[in-house]
Amino acid sequence: MKLLKKCGCGNYSMRDECPACGAKTFSVHPPKYSPEDKFAEYRRKAKYGKQGE
Repeated sequence: MKLLKKCGCGNYSMRDECPACGAKTFSVHPPKYSPEDKFAEYRRKAKYGKQGE
């Protein structure tokens, strides 16, 4: 199953490399949610700062 990917130049593709610029593409879909996520606390701190401290 191929997923939609995006390049840094803004183009969308299903390839691993952008057909326009040749750069590596990345997934546009968010990671799956898991209530047992061991690293969620660290991701929230990286994204929103150290608000909870």
